[in-house]
Amino acid sequence: MKTKNNIKSGWEDKLFIIITRLLLLLFLLIVAYPVYFVVIASFTEPVYVNSGEMLLFPKGFTTIGYSQVFRDMRIWQSYANTILYAACGTFFGLAVSVPAGYALSAVRLPGRNILMALLVFTMYFSGGLIPTYLVIKGLHLTNTRILLIIMGSVSVYNIILIRSFFANTLPRELQDAAFIDGCGNAGYFFRIALPLSKAIIAVIALYVAVAHWNSYFNAMIYVTDRAKQPLQLYLREILLMSQNTASITEMDPQAAAQLNRMVEVIKYGVIVVSTVPIICVYPFLQKYFVKGIMIGSIKG
Repeated sequence: MKTKNNIKSGWEDKLFIIITRLLLLLFLLIVAYPVYFVVIASFTEPVYVNSGEMLLFPKGFTTIGYSQVFRDMRIWQSYANTILYAACGTFFGLAVSVPAGYALSAVRLPGRNILMALLVFTMYFSGGLIPTYLVIKGLHLTNTRILLIIMGSVSVYNIILIRSFFANTLPRELQDAAFIDGCGNAGYFFRIALPLSKAIIAVIALYVAVAHWNSYFNAMIYVTDRAKQPLQLYLREILLMSQNTASITEMDPQAAAQLNRMVEVIKYGVIVVSTVPIICVYPFLQKYFVKGIMIGSIKG
């Protein structure tokens, strides 16, 4: 027989679930609408976008933005550069971060705590932009592709996540059993540790890839050759161009209006084209994401 407390508790649970789902739905709409707006704006005449007449559906349907994007060779060159930097940077970041996290998770590593303290110190204190630029210039890495691949690929935060993952997921007994069977450190790492670490590797790969895909500051500071600049830097130029058309209005209003129309259309088209690859990659890594980030965030 149900008691009053059980009935009350059941209604409270149902009410909590309903409120939670409504809040999550509201949060989903808040997050998803800007993405949806950019997509429909890329198919809409800029005059309707700027006037606020377009909210839910395209008005004045046009594909001129995408035709201009596909016709502009500099966009595709920047696109290829971004893919190169993201792919090679992700590989380099994993090649450095995963072995570093594995080594720091080993209790037998001499000076492990000192190394961790030095790494954590760099998270809060850095040399600054000018000393960094002088070092990079002294190494003759300015205006090179390898610089954009290396910079931003290795993060102390990612190393700490990997370290915690190895420390809390792989039992010490597994390593001892492997060593008894004649497996060395390298064999244990490549044959046992890596195959069991797909979750955290997928998470770190996503982190590094997204960071490289969205990066433009390093290219803006260290790279002047347009042939080596990434897509996001070119997108930034388009956004700045759309803001500077007002100064052209005083000289030639008709030309400024036409330029503003083209820039607005291309802007939304480039945003959609540059975002699609990351959106397509995420579903394949989603199943590893929650598991990897939760286990990796536990203090080891």
